[in-house]
Amino acid sequence: MSEQVKIGVIGGTGLYSLDGMEIKGEVFPVTPWGKPSDSITIGKFKGKEIAFLPRHGRGHFLNPSEVPSQANIAALKSLGVEEIIAFSSVGSLREEIHPLDFVLPSQIIDRTKSRSATYFENGVVGHAPFADPFSSSLASKVEKAASAIHLNIHKNKTLICMEGPLFSTRAESHMYRSWGGDIINMTVLPEAKLAREAEILYQMVCMSTDYDCWKEDEAHVTLEMVLGNLSKNAETAKRLLAELIDHLGNSDDKSLQGSTKFSIVTAPEKQNRDQIQKLKFLFPNYF
Repeated sequence: MSEQVKIGVIGGTGLYSLDGMEIKGEVFPVTPWGKPSDSITIGKFKGKEIAFLPRHGRGHFLNPSEVPSQANIAALKSLGVEEIIAFSSVGSLREEIHPLDFVLPSQIIDRTKSRSATYFENGVVGHAPFADPFSSSLASKVEKAASAIHLNIHKNKTLICMEGPLFSTRAESHMYRSWGGDIINMTVLPEAKLAREAEILYQMVCMSTDYDCWKEDEAHVTLEMVLGNLSKNAETAKRLLAELIDHLGNSDDKSLQGSTKFSIVTAPEKQNRDQIQKLKFLFPNYF
C-alpha cells in the first residue's frame, strides 16, 4: 500500500476525509523524529489512494508550535507520498481578501521562533534552496480545480507565518502589512521547509477566516468568529479537493528528485553516524 499512496493531504479541523471516499484503514508510522500528529487515514477516491493527516490531531489538541512537523513529513514520505496539498486557515491582511476567500500563496515570511525546522542537523548539514517555497506545478493544478467549481482564488500572495498560539497585536498586524504580507497563519513553517528537504512537492491552500486585527472598523478576531468561518471553509475545501484529485498522483514534475543529495555539505568522514541512520529513513539510497 505504501508505494501507491502518492497523494498527501494535510488538513485542519473538519478535513479528515472526502465524502464518498473508501476508507482503507489507518496507519500511525513511527519515525526517527517520533510519531505524527495523529493516525493517518488511507482512503481511495476516484481510483487514487490518498493519505490524510490531521495537522493538529483529531479534536485539535496540538497548538501550532507543538505540531510534530518533522514526524509528519517523514511519515508521509515513508508511505510514498510525492505531492502534498496542505490546507490552512489564515487571517487576511488585505481589504480585497475577504473572510471565506481562498488564497494560493507563493512566498513566505518566517516569524517563528522555537520550532525544529530541518532534518539536517546534529552533525549532518545540508542547505537546500528555498527561494520558491511552493510548487508551481501544484499551484497550477489547484487553479484548474478552483476554476472547475467556480471558486475564485487569490494567487501569488505572501504568507506571514507567526509563532502563536495568540493572535497578532495591532502593531504587528500593521507591520506585516507594511512588509508586503497578504495573509497570516501559524502553520506553514516548518512544514514547507521539511517537505522541500524531503523532496516532496508542496502547496498550501489558505482559507481566510478574518481580517486579523489591522482593520479597525471590523470586530476583533475571536475564536467564535474563526471557528464559524472555519467550518464553512472546510466544506468548500472538500469540494475543491474532490475536483483536484483528478490532477494529482501522476505528476511529471521531477524537479525535486535527487536535489537534496547535492545539498549536503558535511564531509563524509565528519558526518554523525547516528544522524545518518535517521536520514536513511527519508533517503535510503543516499547514504
